[in-house]
Amino acid sequence: MPSVRIDKWLWAARFFKTRALAQKACELGRIHSNGVQAKPSRETHVGDKLVVRNEGGEFQIEVLLLSQMRGPAAVAQTLYRETEASKAARLKLAAERKAMQEFAPLPEHRPSKRDRRRIIQFRGER
Repeated sequence: MPSVRIDKWLWAARFFKTRALAQKACELGRIHSNGVQAKPSRETHVGDKLVVRNEGGEFQIEVLLLSQMRGPAAVAQTLYRETEASKAARLKLAAERKAMQEFAPLPEHRPSKRDRRRIIQFRGER
């Protein structure tokens, strides 16, 4: 197969849990192929350079293999190669987020029954 839709490939490579989420990311401009914003129907080829932004961070990758079917994670990782700069940037951001959690104030006590009711009401539950 010479090419695959980019939304199918992103789903098969496990960047997104569903193909619909991959399509939505393309529509929102979070996927760039060879420096151009990618639409969901854009064809991807072996050797393409992609920039993928999702909840895991920003990935700069090169497409190594094509697949239309979602398989195990071990197989999905063989479909692409992430650049060293991208790996370093993601690890740095993860370390910064972890360091920020150390400075977050801890609650003084457990929420009371009244506090819990207010929290539930604020979240819109029930």
